Amino acid sequence: MKDKFTKLAEAAKILVKQPSLINLMLNSNENFKTKFQAKYPNISALNQLTINDLCDEVPQIPVTTFFLDGGSMLTDLRLLMGLASRKDVNSYFEIGTWRGESVFNVGKILEDCTTMNLSKKDIVSLGLNAGYAEQHGILSRKNPAIKHIEANTKTFDFSKLGRTFDLIFIDGDHSYEMVKNDTQKVFASLVQEKSIVVWHDYAYSPRKIRYEVFMGILDALPQNLHKKLYHIKNTMCAVYFPFEISSEKFAEFFLPETVFDVEISEKEFRN
Repeated sequence: MKDKFTKLAEAAKILVKQPSLINLMLNSNENFKTKFQAKYPNISALNQLTINDLCDEVPQIPVTTFFLDGGSMLTDLRLLMGLASRKDVNSYFEIGTWRGESVFNVGKILEDCTTMNLSKKDIVSLGLNAGYAEQHGILSRKNPAIKHIEANTKTFDFSKLGRTFDLIFIDGDHSYEMVKNDTQKVFASLVQEKSIVVWHDYAYSPRKIRYEVFMGILDALPQNLHKKLYHIKNTMCAVYFPFEISSEKFAEFFLPETVFDVEISEKEFRN
């Protein structure tokens, strides 16, 4: 008992010196997991699909990536490229450009690609590093066919785009509030009957669910659409798939059923 009181006293001293640490505690995955389980006691995880389950054919096209912080896994990019290759997918929209790896790879398959992100000025105004702001779109802008929109999804009226998209990738601010905001707006204005929607960072890794994002997705959608949500194996992605499909229950420690062979080459990149 003494050790517990000692730890509490030490923790209190740290919080007095750094009150911002309280936010880390409140925003921890375990805290969100507790909130999630209280609201959705009958849901532990989304059912699983494989990349091949969703795709007519996964194209054997090299995946371009920087292998730097904040990027997608190779399998995440492979998923998007596979979905982009479906016969019923002809257009792509994403929220959250970052360096542009996702839309750049999809742009190898589809001509109609649009990406939306805060402007560099807005990024810096949030107190973020100017070097971080400068990296946005450095790859995607190499493809002049890709349309870049600078806007804040919190205030942007998506109906002004005047159209829907076949494949949508939500990879912006991953806070609960913004995942919910982006999801609601996408489904209200950009989704049609056969649209497929993918969320990045539904999981921290292919086996560890990110409950803040998961709750944002579920709370944004009517309950009748929850049955069309799936976790894609070997990725950090969740997907809304409007078609009938068989799936399997999520198992955190499932035995691997797939192994990937990856060949890597590198070349100089200039902004």
